[in-house]
Amino acid sequence: MKPFLASLFAAALVAGPFAATGAAAQDSRSDQNEARKEMNAGRLVSLRQIEARILPMMRDAEYIGPAYDSTAMAYRLKFIRDGRVLYVDVDARTGRILGRSR
Repeated sequence: MKPFLASLFAAALVAGPFAATGAAAQDSRSDQNEARKEMNAGRLVSLRQIEARILPMMRDAEYIGPAYDSTAMAYRLKFIRDGRVLYVDVDARTGRILGRSR
């Protein structure tokens, strides 16, 4: 790899985790705040309760973490198994599994 491309690639790797600034990061914070408000109002099942139910079902996968979609009022739990990313979508109001990727 040419030195310029190598340093550009290295810079992209370093910046990657921090690149989600601006609108994407703001949306994520907004969704998190919305989830907190809805949970405090008693309209959502807590994330901890959902995780306590879903994680044992996925014990052969590594749990990466959750994301909340305020529009769908759903959590997406992200896992990795055998190098593949898996998602479990859960209705945040009921705790019911909406779907799974395979």
